[in-house]
Amino acid sequence: MPDPQNRVAFNVPGRWYIDASCVNCGLCPAEVPDVFRETPDGISSYVWRQPQSPQGEAACEDMAGRCPTNSIGNDGAVAITEDAAMLPRHA
Repeated sequence: MPDPQNRVAFNVPGRWYIDASCVNCGLCPAEVPDVFRETPDGISSYVWRQPQSPQGEAACEDMAGRCPTNSIGNDGAVAITEDAAMLPRHA
């Protein structure tokens, strides 16, 4: 189970994160490059941008289930839904 107290330092703030158990197998950056990247030192992957759509949320859920080290987690914050994606954004 991913440990929210042991997040990779490069993760951006938000719902999704990768913890320090990641071995940088390369699966998540290859499959969901809009969200996941490799750390500059090559030791692990990290969340460089939170998903921006319901499809992105679904891709993160899929990666969390497929991660061989079970290193991808979320803190349970509200996910992006179709309804929320349709709301106007304020500057």
